[in-house]
Amino acid sequence: MNENLLALIQLCDSNFPTGAFSHSFGMESYIQEGVVYDKDTFSKWLSLYLHNQLVYSDGLAARLVYEALEEDKLAIIWHLDRLLTVQNFSEETREGTVRIGERMLAMVESLFDAELLRSYRERIQKKQSFGHPAIVFTMVGYCLGVEKETTNQLYLYSAIVSLVQNAVRAIPLGQTTGQKIIYEYQQEISKAVKVINQLSENDFGIVAPGIERSQMAHEQINIRIFSS
Repeated sequence: MNENLLALIQLCDSNFPTGAFSHSFGMESYIQEGVVYDKDTFSKWLSLYLHNQLVYSDGLAARLVYEALEEDKLAIIWHLDRLLTVQNFSEETREGTVRIGERMLAMVESLFDAELLRSYRERIQKKQSFGHPAIVFTMVGYCLGVEKETTNQLYLYSAIVSLVQNAVRAIPLGQTTGQKIIYEYQQEISKAVKVINQLSENDFGIVAPGIERSQMAHEQINIRIFSS
């Protein structure tokens, strides 16, 4: 296997220190409401989250970022950074995503020497950009020469792995059950990437109202183990 591909896969490890383990992105709201409580109900929620939020936000943005990098149009990336942040109505989820993006950027800068990453960091420090994990991950994939579709697929995979590990703790699910879900979702991720490849910029920001509601409702939960 290509060493650069292996380097990108390293970012998919649930132990990669981005702070994603602290965020459920609305899942915990459904757990407390009794909607998500076992493997089947979690898998249903995960499918909705993947195909009705990630595809039209992070996933589509990642594809557009990669294409902008190919055309050396950085202004498009900075615009997508803003869109990804301001279209996220839940304050907890919005701020949590920014923190994950900043931590991921700090970590990958210590691993990879890339002017592109430094430029992104400088923009964030100057309050010109917010920072988003989908953008950081895609920048790394591009700099390593990993193909666009593979980079997008791995980003979605990293998001799914993180959510499954959080569900293992919160529902709770057994580790074996969690690994079975990750295995089952490999095909779902491939389907999601195919959809992303067919979308236009006008499709960006389409999300399921129920998921947005759960993310905003999380702010009112009194007893919780996640920040969002």
